[in-house]
Amino acid sequence: MTETIRTDVCVVGGGPGGCAATLQLAKQGVPVVLVEKAIFPRDKVCGDALSGKVMRTLERLDPELADRVKHDGRSMPSWGVTFTAPSGRSLRVPFSRNTGMGEAPGAILPRLDFDDLLFQHVKSTIGITVQEGWNARSFQRDEAGWTITDADGSIIHARLLIDASGANSTFARHVAGLPLESGHHAAGVRAYFHGVKGLDPDGFIELIFLKDLLPGYLWVFPLPPIEGMDGRANVGLGLRSDVVKSRGVDLKALLGQLIVEQPQLRDRFAEATMEGSIQGMGLPLASKRYPLSGDGYMLVGDAGHLIDPFTGEGISHAMISGVYAADIAAAALSEKDLSAARLRAYDQRVWKRLGKELAISTRLQQMANQAWLFDFVVDRANKNPALADTISSMFTDLDLRERLKKPGFYMDLLLGRTPVT
Repeated sequence: MTETIRTDVCVVGGGPGGCAATLQLAKQGVPVVLVEKAIFPRDKVCGDALSGKVMRTLERLDPELADRVKHDGRSMPSWGVTFTAPSGRSLRVPFSRNTGMGEAPGAILPRLDFDDLLFQHVKSTIGITVQEGWNARSFQRDEAGWTITDADGSIIHARLLIDASGANSTFARHVAGLPLESGHHAAGVRAYFHGVKGLDPDGFIELIFLKDLLPGYLWVFPLPPIEGMDGRANVGLGLRSDVVKSRGVDLKALLGQLIVEQPQLRDRFAEATMEGSIQGMGLPLASKRYPLSGDGYMLVGDAGHLIDPFTGEGISHAMISGVYAADIAAAALSEKDLSAARLRAYDQRVWKRLGKELAISTRLQQMANQAWLFDFVVDRANKNPALADTISSMFTDLDLRERLKKPGFYMDLLLGRTPVT
């Protein structure tokens, strides 16, 4: 049965970015329709880690929702990250100076569960219309705004469109014109295991930079036990798409090979069992900036190629950009100006907030391409509180932006001094 809906804003995509934008619009009393092609709960191939930036964005967006995520029985606290260099030496970076005390800055919760928590909260929020199982197939622009058509012929007329439909966004590719450049895109695979040995009791996530996998890495993220199965982990790897092509790599086969043959992994996975199958994903990276807005639209999260090129962080950037898109949308609607020039304020706000962090991540990704240089960085960071704190801040968002503004910060990094705060 076809129908026609009219609204001020249509948000396409019900993942974390789309939900954040929709909730922020509802807080400001802006009529919004959220369309999502899937029926929830639905899985999303991901590492499942919720960084401190995710948790802080949730707290600002809706403290009650943040509390539900923190205390969900399917999640576990995450207190830090361990980087393992090609040399085998590790850098353990805590998210907090008081590991294990109070609430952890981060968490690990499967996307199947996290996304469903957010989506169900959106569905129960007054002022939001949700169209689930609604596949936006075509987008037509005229003076009144956008006409968005579903596969069955249903139509939504919206003055403004916020695209949060992810890495494979039809709108971003064919309407906004964002290219998929293999040098700024990564391919990844992920699988769930139980019976993995050596998982960190404090929920430290592991990023393992193997020489044969550079400039990519393998990850091991611990998960809480279920149904008596201990040693559960989200295990995967990611590699830039141009490198995958040039090497002719089968990432699924490579993951299976590494956990069996790689000296750092084989003992840990000797008695491990895979749950289900290995799943693949695409990751459009923020190592190159693309326009995030145009006449009557804004791109959020993966649709805008906002994934961290070094850590693979995507959830927080989707949620942060979603909130910013909602704020700009509310202001632009009140001013009755949805032009590209007006909405460019969204790009400026996103890059002001994330730009310097992403520039550092791009440099670290480039360093990771050279095994000796990455070994040096890890060794240096083990002796250098300034560099270790910088890496930690990329996950926790404590004060990195303010420190980056201080000219002496970069000298502190070079000389290994602790920065003055």
